Amino acid sequence: MELRQDPELETFRQEVRAFIQAVLPPEMQERQRRKVANNAAVSDMLDWMRILDSHGRSVPHWPVEFGGCGWSPMQLFIFNEELYKADAPEFDWGGTHMLGPVLYTYGSDYLKDRFLPIIRTGATMWAQGFSEPGSGSDLASLRTSAELVDGRYVVNGQKIWTSGAAYADWGFFLVRTDKTVKPQRGISFLIIKMDTPGITVREIPQINGDAHLCEVFLDNVEVPADQLIGDPGMGWTYAKFLLEHERTTSSFIYWSKRELARAKDIARGEQLNGRPVADDPAIRARFARIEADLLALEWSVLRVLAHEEFDVPEAAAASVLKIRGSELQQEVTMLQCDLLGAKALRFFEVAPTPPPPATDNWPDYVPGRTTVALINRAATIYGGSKQIQKNIVAKLAFGL
Repeated sequence: MELRQDPELETFRQEVRAFIQAVLPPEMQERQRRKVANNAAVSDMLDWMRILDSHGRSVPHWPVEFGGCGWSPMQLFIFNEELYKADAPEFDWGGTHMLGPVLYTYGSDYLKDRFLPIIRTGATMWAQGFSEPGSGSDLASLRTSAELVDGRYVVNGQKIWTSGAAYADWGFFLVRTDKTVKPQRGISFLIIKMDTPGITVREIPQINGDAHLCEVFLDNVEVPADQLIGDPGMGWTYAKFLLEHERTTSSFIYWSKRELARAKDIARGEQLNGRPVADDPAIRARFARIEADLLALEWSVLRVLAHEEFDVPEAAAASVLKIRGSELQQEVTMLQCDLLGAKALRFFEVAPTPPPPATDNWPDYVPGRTTVALINRAATIYGGSKQIQKNIVAKLAFGL
């Protein structure tokens, strides 16, 4: 059996590839290719958003009336895949893929007019304030409170694992506005400026030497009431919409395909008993298995994008993609480290300096592979742990 895409989609792919080559600054591409951590530098990320926005492509997945491209799900898939292949900086996912769809679906006209343009143009960075100590995958138990006093919400509590909070301009937070109803009904969705008095951000050192994740403390933080999205008490509904809206992105299929290609570069460049590692039968078998698993995952993603009918709810299918996608992230990055052998033991600083120039002994595919593999041990935890995802599948797909 030979699986082929529509010829028109292949033409679209070539157009996207040419577009990226024309507008992506080579020095930005090189910094992204040689970065040691998973995350693009904030300046590159926002500059890239501005470049894309100048061509009307910074939020292609949004409705056309808010700046989207009107592309099909398959066109969006191809666009994202080509961005990763080209080592372009990532989007500010907090703003473009998480908050944005909630805002244009449930936000007031005031909030849409105020925030959608600055998300689209890369004028701001956004942090997601959901998880709390003891309330990670079980968000319904969150304790951060927001009390309405004289037209302003007074917020008190703590968030944790808040990505990018140390350099975000704004954050979107789940807060408890009513303690008298069942947990899910008392949660609201609030936008907060990160330099508001009473907010303290503390970076959390990570195993890879980065500190992208943060704790956020909120002590009597005053927030205008008009920065509440939608209705009070509907935050749980909006949060579920947020997490389900981009249900296929949790598979990280574009990322894993790019990293597998890097693994092949390593296998061709490294030597084993005087021959390229790529010639070793056991290594070739390992590549074949991972590539087959990635292909199966990709076609599962495409089935969801095509809205193919399943015997189970799409939410259960999304959890399966999250489980398998996070496992494959770990398999691909550990394969890279295994291929490097003893070279994987060298530690490269994450920031702000770039990796040292490549040499014969230290090719440019070495820096970053170990640090990325280390932080990806958390891939099966963040965004809803593998165990929680399995519970969702058991409940929705099998009624257990």
